[in-house]
Amino acid sequence: MNQSINFFLHYLALAAVIGVGAALRFWHLDLKPLWLDEVITALFSLGRTYDDVPLNVAFPLSTLLEQIFTLNPEVTWLEIAQTLATQSTHPPLFFCLMHSWLSWLNSVDADALKSWVWAVRSLPAIFGVVAIAAIYWLGSVAFSRTTGLITAAIMAVSPFGVYLSQEARHYTLPVLLITLALLGLIQIQQNREKGISTQVLVCLAWGIFNSIGFYVHYFFILAFIAQLFALIFMQVTRLHGISPTSFNDGRSKTKNIRLLFLPLAFACLPFLFYLPWLQVLMAHFNRPETSWLPSPHNIAPLYQTLAGWLLMVVSLPVENQPLWIAVTNGVLMLLFGVWLLKYVIFDAFRVQSKVITNTGRYWAILTFVIFSLCVLLQFFAIVYLLDKDITIAPRYNFVYYPAMCAILGAIFTIHLSKVKIKKATGYRNANGFFTFYFLVSFISSVFVVFNLTFQKPFNPQRVAQNMNIQPDAGLMVVVGYDSSQDVALGLSFALALDKIRTPNIGALELKRSLENEKAYFAFLDRKTGYDKVWQNLSVIQTPLEKPLNLWVVAPGLKRRDYPQDLALSDKYTCNIEQTEHYRIGVPYQLYRCR
Repeated sequence: MNQSINFFLHYLALAAVIGVGAALRFWHLDLKPLWLDEVITALFSLGRTYDDVPLNVAFPLSTLLEQIFTLNPEVTWLEIAQTLATQSTHPPLFFCLMHSWLSWLNSVDADALKSWVWAVRSLPAIFGVVAIAAIYWLGSVAFSRTTGLITAAIMAVSPFGVYLSQEARHYTLPVLLITLALLGLIQIQQNREKGISTQVLVCLAWGIFNSIGFYVHYFFILAFIAQLFALIFMQVTRLHGISPTSFNDGRSKTKNIRLLFLPLAFACLPFLFYLPWLQVLMAHFNRPETSWLPSPHNIAPLYQTLAGWLLMVVSLPVENQPLWIAVTNGVLMLLFGVWLLKYVIFDAFRVQSKVITNTGRYWAILTFVIFSLCVLLQFFAIVYLLDKDITIAPRYNFVYYPAMCAILGAIFTIHLSKVKIKKATGYRNANGFFTFYFLVSFISSVFVVFNLTFQKPFNPQRVAQNMNIQPDAGLMVVVGYDSSQDVALGLSFALALDKIRTPNIGALELKRSLENEKAYFAFLDRKTGYDKVWQNLSVIQTPLEKPLNLWVVAPGLKRRDYPQDLALSDKYTCNIEQTEHYRIGVPYQLYRCR
């Protein structure tokens, strides 16, 4: 009877954890503006290309939802893959799945894509919720059902997990696939420990999950290499009696080597299935879209990596905040990180190291640690050998994020197994650590939902607010573009402006209102320099009447190089407004046309 009640309560708690994780991920899903990368996702997932964006002409903001960001239901997966091969630097599977998802939503409800920002973010949010269930499965198989529940709770309230889930990007799907791949790896380890050689289905599933991941994100390859290294390392340490759980049942080394051969044979699957895309990968490697990654600055990648770890568990508002708030929150985050390191990790291994070994699950923690370290070594190889500092973008930590959650879940379980940890002043209840941790992470996730932390790069919302200083006046925004990245950045500003200048009622017809026709956008080619941009601006056609505000977004242009006067449409002379110059990633300057 008690066992049945415990079983019921356990899965009730799991349902509550998944419910909290889902609520955090879908809460205000369309509140934040789409930024550059999300614009790229939306464009390709809707079946569009950069060729659908009007260039070197002025177009009203209503064009965004009438021509550019509308679903093309006729496009095929093959055509989307061809577009990504030539106009992007990503594998095609996520974008193809997103297109099918948007098409399905549109077929179910013809008005579903009116809230299209919510629609393009909903699929990553779903993958994020499913990843919580998958990490529970991983923790349960690797350690225990209790560990699985704690690990699921860690991911459910993780601000990093919520951030990834609310991005219209291909990060939560590889998180899910890496979790399932690690599950397969752990199951292979367990079968091999028991001497089970008939594990074809497990090895096949492991190979399939990794094969799919190769077509979702290029960094998945790093995760696969780390899995192979962990698999071989654990086998070698056991064969030579180095591991505390080394084989001691009398099996021959020859048989143990045969047990390793089967998963390594299935490890060939991802590479075989990836051959059709391999040439595209090599072409993407040197595309200019990756040039935004800077060279590493001394040891900066080291502390940026540590900061990325901290953001997995706590994230308080420090971006675009008053100095005293930013400093206070930064210190609080650092103190929380020190507390977590001291009381949760050091004390756990010091007090409970024997418990880890005696449970027979030592190798599971070791597997996750080796996997994470191998990924980090590959990260630093990219940083220092390829001269691309990927540690400046915490989102790339998704590669080892599931393993970190599993390690932390195992450590919390170690604490809870004794309930009390001896301190110099007495005893401290481990449940207090547990509750405090989840409260801090939950609050951090709420900050993420309301766009107070993990703010969008280039801050399109703030740019749009700065540009919309006179809502009733005509508005012309000109973006000098040199690449597709500049176009996507400009589109993110245009979408944020469209949201601000249009009544928030939800009817698509209002998007085409006369009020919105007072705002125009233009992308002008700057490949040969800004003199050509000023020349094209002087002959561009626009129906806007005076008074008119002209904003010039000029990536790479210094403030002193903006002309004092600009001609627009052969009708207006626009004078620079010295007090209205901004730089949020890129500079933009106001001109008054009177």
